[in-house]
Amino acid sequence: MSTARAGRRPWTDLRFFIGLLLIVASVAGVWLIAGAAKQTSPVLQAVRTIVPGEPLTSADVRVVDVVLGSAGAGYLTPATLGPGLIATRTIAEGELVASAAAADADEGRTTSVVVRSTVPVPAAVAAGSVVELWDAEPLSEGKGFAEPRVLLSEATVASVDRDDGPLSARTTTLELVVSRAEVGEVLAAMTGGSSLSVVPVGARS
Repeated sequence: MSTARAGRRPWTDLRFFIGLLLIVASVAGVWLIAGAAKQTSPVLQAVRTIVPGEPLTSADVRVVDVVLGSAGAGYLTPATLGPGLIATRTIAEGELVASAAAADADEGRTTSVVVRSTVPVPAAVAAGSVVELWDAEPLSEGKGFAEPRVLLSEATVASVDRDDGPLSARTTTLELVVSRAEVGEVLAAMTGGSSLSVVPVGARS
């Protein structure tokens, strides 16, 4: 009996074939995983800073192929960029456009207002910056203004127009993206003669 077992060839043993199948399955699994990791998906990338409420068009994005795996469903693709889409938050230049950052225009809850800041606005403030809007109401006597207060604690800059005149006369006009619910308060301050100041978030002393 011992002589017969010693002479049995390894490929006639069932355990040999099972081990061989396990090795083949392991190699195939690694190969499939490596292949899937190299697969890319076409998604949209912003070519400029896009602020909330702005339309999303083909001129604002480019198609890039990236490796996202299962996360690819969370980003806009050329096929999902349809008419009527707007940004719901600031999308920085070079950022992949997440599906959650876009919505139909009918669902938009923001609009823009143009204000002139009575204080200098730092050069770092540009499209996409988040700022505060301060309001100082005129005194009833017509001399000076009341203590400034925060009118809007957060607004997104859509554009900045800086006056290049003499330093003492320089003013900065900004287009701010604000909630529709806050528009009335901003317009009331503007028509009431308030002194409005734009300050970067975090710059308050």
